[in-house]
Amino acid sequence: MDHFKQISTFVDVAAKSSLTAAARAEGIAPAVIGRRLDALEERLGIKLLQRSTRRIALTDEGLTFLEDCQRILADLESAEAAVAERSARARGHLLVSAPAGFGRQHVAPLIPSFLAEHRDLSVTLNLNDRIVDLIGEGIDVAIRIASLTDSSLVGVKLATNKRVVVASPDYLRRHGTPASLDDLAKHNCLAISSAGSQPGWTFRQNGKNVTLKISGNMVCNDGAVLHEWALAGKGLAWRSMWEVGAAIEAGRLITVLDDFAAPGNDIYAVFAQRRHLPLRIRVFIDFLRSAYADPHYWRKD
Repeated sequence: MDHFKQISTFVDVAAKSSLTAAARAEGIAPAVIGRRLDALEERLGIKLLQRSTRRIALTDEGLTFLEDCQRILADLESAEAAVAERSARARGHLLVSAPAGFGRQHVAPLIPSFLAEHRDLSVTLNLNDRIVDLIGEGIDVAIRIASLTDSSLVGVKLATNKRVVVASPDYLRRHGTPASLDDLAKHNCLAISSAGSQPGWTFRQNGKNVTLKISGNMVCNDGAVLHEWALAGKGLAWRSMWEVGAAIEAGRLITVLDDFAAPGNDIYAVFAQRRHLPLRIRVFIDFLRSAYADPHYWRKD
């Protein structure tokens, strides 16, 4: 406590350029302020202030030390404000963006429970598969399943995710189980594709990521449709675990080519950089992270 008092006194004296003014602000004698500064300089073994009866001036060392002290005190003030805010009740409106498929399956169903815990909040959930402009569109938090590249945004990891090749037991009985990437050429691959894009699946081979062109007689731009086709035994599908995990757990889908699985794109909550994250955003992120951390969550169909 004495050390902290010495530092805060030093910052106050430097700001006011006067022992008397600093003492008056605390309601104590200037001599007490002087003793604190003497003790600080003695403890550090360095002169921080040049003091005379008329003026106070910072030494070079004092100026450097002052900058560090101001930063430390500001951080402490921010920490105290954040703790105080945590004890407050989250209020207001929350605008959330999420990919359509993931949002339907893993965000929208959680909103009622979230609002039951935070009755002074309301939520608008926008589902789309484009990369939204958080600042330009006034979005509080976006859920993204991708590597983060925008340095103006902050990402909080909500859950791990990877992509796997799956097929129904019936399909594998009829067509065999692929054992190598070359075997994909022998199988009907259910591809997701948008206009002008070439279907391809990414794998890890010989220490590198490789993207293979695949072919099949059924293509769709909606991942949920591919999931249903795979369940119906129509071919192989390359899907995220967040989508097919429950079906795998139930034995309705089986993973293949697991030895070639590429590193996954994890699931993040993304928001614009700011010094104090509003409580309404923080409690929402904490709620999702807690839900997704439950190992049983991803096994629910």
